[in-house]
Amino acid sequence: MSGVRAGILRFYERFLDLIVVVLIFVMLITLLASVVGVVWDVYETILSFREEAAIQGLVADVLSVFVLIELFRTFTDYLEFHRIRLRVLSEVAIVFVLRELFIGLYAHRLGPMDLIATAVLLAVLVGARVAAVQYAPKNPERE
Repeated sequence: MSGVRAGILRFYERFLDLIVVVLIFVMLITLLASVVGVVWDVYETILSFREEAAIQGLVADVLSVFVLIELFRTFTDYLEFHRIRLRVLSEVAIVFVLRELFIGLYAHRLGPMDLIATAVLLAVLVGARVAAVQYAPKNPERE
């Protein structure tokens, strides 16, 4: 019976790896499309340099590429370690929150309470990242 159980677990692990590989491929295509979109936005921004909306779109797109890069790293880390590490996940969340903060600040649509709430959220995420690094498993294979 343990042989059947081990076979099922191996199949499950391989199936999950296949799903993650497909997701990495999709993320790679998305990242490539995003970079092409940023290049196109740079071209459009140069043509219409005075338009504030074009510049805001360019800033949002560049920051979105950074979020995609961090998500891509999360998937590749899962393939390597077969788990999602809290350190990497908190870094993705920090980059995403910073993206939203920068976009909101650039568009002048964040009020004082929004800034305080974002600062508290960032402090919690940075604290989680510091704790994840500080209390990381000592086994080098697992880290």
